[in-house]
Order: sequence, then C-alpha cells, then structure tokens
Amino acid sequence: MTNDALLSALSQLISEERNPETMDIDLLSTSAILKRLNQQDKLVPFAVEKEIPQIAAAVDLITEAFRQGGRLIYTGAGTSGRLGVLDAAECPPTFGVSDNMVIGLIAGGKEAMFKAQEGAEDSFAAAANDLKKINFNQKDILIGIAASGRTPYVLGALDYGNHTGAHTIAISCNPDSPAAATAEIAISPVVGPEALSGSTRLKSGTAQKLVLNMLTTASMIRLGKSYQNLMVDVQATNKKLEARAIRIVMQATDCDKSTAEKLLAISQNNAKIAILMQLTSMNYQEAVETLSQSQGFLRKAIQRSSDE
Repeated sequence: MTNDALLSALSQLISEERNPETMDIDLLSTSAILKRLNQQDKLVPFAVEKEIPQIAAAVDLITEAFRQGGRLIYTGAGTSGRLGVLDAAECPPTFGVSDNMVIGLIAGGKEAMFKAQEGAEDSFAAAANDLKKINFNQKDILIGIAASGRTPYVLGALDYGNHTGAHTIAISCNPDSPAAATAEIAISPVVGPEALSGSTRLKSGTAQKLVLNMLTTASMIRLGKSYQNLMVDVQATNKKLEARAIRIVMQATDCDKSTAEKLLAISQNNAKIAILMQLTSMNYQEAVETLSQSQGFLRKAIQRSSDE
C-alpha cells in the first residue's frame, strides 16, 4: 500500500482521530495527566458491554469447538498480538488445560513479544504460513485481533481461516473494518480516539484485553472448569497455586487446612476430586468415576451423588 493510500485509510479510523478531551495533555501536571487518562479509560467497559451479544455468540462457537477437540487460535501484531499470546499462556495454569488448547500467534514470531517487529504486520501471507505450521484446520476457531481492523497479517489469518472452513472472529475497535467484514463474527467495541492519537495500546488495548478475558473465561466456565465462582481446575504448579488449591478446597467445603491438604494428597492435587470426596464421602475411585460420568462438571457430579 502506498503512503497516500495508507494515509487515506488511517484518516477513516476512529482510533486514529485526535481526542478533543486531551488536546492540552502536554501542559498538565502529572496528577492531571493521570486523571485525564483515567477518565478516558472509564469509557472502555461501556463500549465492551455493547458487544456482549457478539461476544456471547463467539463463546458458544469456542465452547463447541473445544468439546469437539478443536483449538482456539489468536492472531495479531504488536500490542494486539501480545495480548493474544498473554491470554493463551494464562489458560493452562488457570483452567488446567493443555497448552495446545489456546494458542497465540504474533506477527514476527516469539521475538516480537519482547521487541517490536513492526514490519512483520505488513505480510498478508505470513499468517497463513504460521497457521500451517500448527496444522490449523476446520475444527479450530480463528480470532484475529487488530485495533485498526486493517492489519495485513490479521486479514491474512482470517482469510486463511475462512478458506479452511473454520469459524472466524475479528476483534477490532473500528466498526465496518476490513477485519469485521472478513470474519464470521465481528466484535468491535468503539472506545473512541485515544488520549494520545493512534496509541492503540491504551483504550483499544484495554478493550481487547477485556474481550479476551471474557471469551476464554466464559468458555471455560461453560466447559465445567469452575464450581460456583471457584476455579477448581487450577494446576498447582508453584507454591502460590498450591496454596490457592488448598484455599479453594477449604472455601468449597468449609473444611480446615489440614483436611484440605489430606484430600489434595489423596486426589493427586485435583481440587475437583478433593471437593467431591469431602462433600459426598466418596472414595477416590468413586469420585473419579462420578466426575467422568458428569463430563467434568462438579455440580453435576455432586447432584448425581445425591440422586443415587
């Protein structure tokens, strides 16, 4: 794309407009700058709220794909790509899932997580190559993340996803963007111009993070990864998470610390099994079988026990 064409495209993006509320931000005191940024940030949740119908539709597709053995693949460049990688990396310890279940791809590869590889986003073909490397297929879900909704790397990913027959979702902060037009579902929270014009790591990045949190958290809840509001599939892979697992068992069953520790030892650090054993007086094997029969849903397993 020529500079003239690019300038024309940018001039039509809401996220690239100048914000009339921050025209004097360079004249303000530190405290006043922070207040102005905070005022702008307060707009973000309301913009995301308007997109809940589209987010819900995406969650239903993602949940069904997971049930069928599919994966969730994020693609993005710069801040958008990093947010996708971050959300993917946090799913295994939080929900006890394989690190192959949610994958984040960023333009420029792993190096781009720590050092900007700005030119990488301009390659339409690179995304298809990256998706081929992970054997992307029609069982998977492809989410393209781009504040502008016009990043070539993301458009290439969405195009490849469509051609494989997979479900595609676009997350951008500009309605009627090329990404929104390409994807099956468009999630487009309109947060308005940034406090610093064009710095989409600000409100746009915050909106994207909120949407990604909602997509994976709601999908995992729908898969039975929670009991009440406790993340009972947490993997106790460090001291903090070991303590959290103990606390979760204590909170779910009202037992003391010693009992929770004993239950987790018996259940091989499986909080769900530990809770089920404590609440139903099942032994380990009975709890394992009942939870399996309940497709991993702890509430269903507890109800199954009371029905028998």
